Amino acid sequence: MSHYKSNLRDIEFNLFEVHRIQDYLGQGEWADLDEDTVRHILTEIERLAREDFAASYEDQDRIPLELVDGEVKIQDSVKASVRAYKEGGWGSIGLPQEMGGNPVPPTVMWAAEEMMLAANTTVLFYAGGESFARILFEEGTEEQKDFAKLWVEKEWAGTMILTEPDAGSDVGAGTTKATDQGDGTWHLEGVKRFITSGEHDISENIIHLVLARPEGAGPGTKGLSLFVVPKFLVNDDGSLGPRNGVYATNIEKKMGLKGSTTCEMTFGTGDPAVGYLVGDKHDGIRQMFRVIENARMMIGTKAMGTLSTGYLNALDYAKERLQGPDMLEMASKDAPRVPIIDHPDVRRMLMHQKAYVEGLRAMVLYAASIQDAIKMNPGDDQLERRNDLLLPLVKGYTSERSYELLSTSLQVFGGAGFTQDFPIEQYIRDAKIDTIYEGTTGIQALDLFFRKIARDQGETLAALAAEVLEFVKGGDDQDPLAVEREQLGKLLDDTQAHLGFMVEDLMASMAGERERIYEVGLQANALLESVAEVVVAWQLLRQAEHAIGKVGEDPFYLGKVESARWFIDDVLPKVAARREAAGAEDGRLMSLPVDAF
Repeated sequence: MSHYKSNLRDIEFNLFEVHRIQDYLGQGEWADLDEDTVRHILTEIERLAREDFAASYEDQDRIPLELVDGEVKIQDSVKASVRAYKEGGWGSIGLPQEMGGNPVPPTVMWAAEEMMLAANTTVLFYAGGESFARILFEEGTEEQKDFAKLWVEKEWAGTMILTEPDAGSDVGAGTTKATDQGDGTWHLEGVKRFITSGEHDISENIIHLVLARPEGAGPGTKGLSLFVVPKFLVNDDGSLGPRNGVYATNIEKKMGLKGSTTCEMTFGTGDPAVGYLVGDKHDGIRQMFRVIENARMMIGTKAMGTLSTGYLNALDYAKERLQGPDMLEMASKDAPRVPIIDHPDVRRMLMHQKAYVEGLRAMVLYAASIQDAIKMNPGDDQLERRNDLLLPLVKGYTSERSYELLSTSLQVFGGAGFTQDFPIEQYIRDAKIDTIYEGTTGIQALDLFFRKIARDQGETLAALAAEVLEFVKGGDDQDPLAVEREQLGKLLDDTQAHLGFMVEDLMASMAGERERIYEVGLQANALLESVAEVVVAWQLLRQAEHAIGKVGEDPFYLGKVESARWFIDDVLPKVAARREAAGAEDGRLMSLPVDAF
């Protein structure tokens, strides 16, 4: 029986009832799509995830991988899962037609990726080289565009390579060197670390996108360029040539995602590591950030999907597990045992998970709907900036809350959840990395404040806040969500006040009180949480607005209304407390002697 439990009903509710993507299917690059076709795609992806991806989930965790003579042999069951993905042609979903792809709106792509990532992230990591090829196709020279199409045709794997042992998240401190050979090729030398899928035997070739510093280039991120470095060089006829000088020299022993090879990669020891400058121009950090931004959206989606299946596993267990009498009958020695979902504390834990996971999915798919709009309105700077604003929320907040609440999923199982009889303990181990890679939550918070709010003087956030306020003022005297709209307004006010305190600190630091910048750093994570909770609450109330007239038709709709109410009741005091903490912040933690820790 599959560990993975999808929530296709909620996914389709988001797409077709809230965002109404059917209104713009059949147009432009999505001319061949209609609602029935998209529903069929999602149904097939759900089956692929539940059956083929989930089949190797335990093996990838429990059958150890070893690096032997520079090669890693992947578990046979994982290879079978990847093969099912490839044979189904799913790698073409979302790619442009010019690459041999089948375009779909980003909302559909991320809905599909939620299910595959939650069923077995490792498989999608190995299978998903096409997303890297797309970046090369869009950023490369004409010759590189042809190479990107060959990459897709041959179903080669791909990686993004930027982190170095001594640099970590300080990407601009990277020292991997690139030397121009004068013939259109470069030789790379250096060591990179924490490279997902850096080495494996699933595909015949692995194409690496690598950040390196050309000889003579300046310091920091501006001096970095992006290079294409194949594992095997490729001949003019598309056949594989000799082994290139890039090798995995270690694989990490990890807490989770154990079947996903996380490699140390060494360039240019012995044989030269031959690379090709992407786009034949030195624009590496911008080019690589396109890969990073896609990865951040993916990690937020993965985190939310993992919490979803964790919650649904816990829900099923709570319906079936008989233990103890109903509280109304506790005094009776003969009272029958009841399903634990009838116990108040278990019901509280389940509702807490339900409200948050539905809210996180709402935020992810709202961000995806903005990406749909960008596709339909290319060059719209306001939409681009809205998407940029949402990405740190999707990645940072979603990963933190999902990891935190998976512990609640396990708690529903009691001691049984701590065993490998159920998948929750593996979910927790696999999910922790989501708060760390592609930029830790602290980095997401600083990105949100400095790059997405302060840099554009708050215009993008103000535009979003105006939409939230418009919703707050909606409804009429008979509005059944009037209380919740008022609460959303309070959330917005407290968050704006929180931001105001941080802006004061920033301005003071620029005016000479330099240490005040520490107060910004100490409150940045809290701001990210509050901004995200405003967005989640807003999106859940939009859903409740759609659902409230149908609560008598189907318990699903009643659940949507109650999720919104539960979430807002839960976050309202937290956002208020963060506002108070931001106003009281004096930065004294930064003056504490290190020896006091």
